[in-house]
Amino acid sequence: MAEQSVRWGILATGGIAAAFAADLVDLPDAELVAVASRNEESARAFAERFGIPRAYGDWESLAKDGDIDVVYVATPHSAHRVAAGLCLEAGRNVLCEKPFTLNLREAEELVGSARERGRFLMEAMWMYCNPLIRRLKALVDDGAIGEVRTVQADFGLAGPFPPAHRLRDPALGGGALLDLGVYPVSFAHLLLGAPSDVTARATLSAEGVDLQTGALLSFGDGALASVHCSIVGGTSVSASVTGSRGRIDIPDGFFHPDRFVLHRDGRAPEEFAADPADGPRSSLRHEAKEVMRALRAGETESPLVPLDGTLAVMRTLDAIRERIGVRYPGELDTGASYAPAP
Repeated sequence: MAEQSVRWGILATGGIAAAFAADLVDLPDAELVAVASRNEESARAFAERFGIPRAYGDWESLAKDGDIDVVYVATPHSAHRVAAGLCLEAGRNVLCEKPFTLNLREAEELVGSARERGRFLMEAMWMYCNPLIRRLKALVDDGAIGEVRTVQADFGLAGPFPPAHRLRDPALGGGALLDLGVYPVSFAHLLLGAPSDVTARATLSAEGVDLQTGALLSFGDGALASVHCSIVGGTSVSASVTGSRGRIDIPDGFFHPDRFVLHRDGRAPEEFAADPADGPRSSLRHEAKEVMRALRAGETESPLVPLDGTLAVMRTLDAIRERIGVRYPGELDTGASYAPAP
């Protein structure tokens, strides 16, 4: 029996919106019914490209479209609070791109709105939905490498990005940390939970955003996570998890891997490769499928990307920005001390 079709709306028409739309088109139980942009011409062009029946030149019309089951918010992250909030207030379910918001305060407002209204809300942390990452997580949870002692992850792009680029623009939440560093931080959270302490250093641009940032996350059981991100140097985009009885290495593209290697003490290395049936490593289909599964099950959040976990990551990102001195226009002080969620 075919699954009931889930009707999607897409808010924004940039590159990530196009990638998501292309993957939705390939899912037989997904129906892309509407798209919105603040530029009506852009919305119409996007709709024509993907065969979408309705195109709106404003966000409000999409939010009020009762034929939509869930809205994918694909704006720059500086607009996530407003865009996702508008949809939630209109009664829509929401999948919101990462980083979830600019800061913890905005994230808490969105989560509060969703929970108050009984609406589904999920951060589009596609890494958590990736089948190979889920396999890695299961191995770690089952004790394949013993107690986790260290996590290392990096994500750097060579650039150079001119000052006018969105990655250098404070008004758009620019810098390496929120755009790229959210992946290493989220990877550490996936395996170790929320840290008990955060230290960080960064190189800042003339505009006041971080060009590269390194952070050390400390955990109550003595574990450590070292994370790095950069928009001035291309890194290996690799990750490693070391335990008391072995380690797991992801040699390339750790947030959407095609393989990882398990090293267990006294045993030959074991390679785990992605299943070709899961599609290309860049596919966003897994997070879309998880949203649709949750909606059909009547769930208001995903166990793979729980809202409390998203809030914990935002709390850590706030702490790192506090340490390196990055503020965005109009943003309230995030506070000088770090404390994990109670």
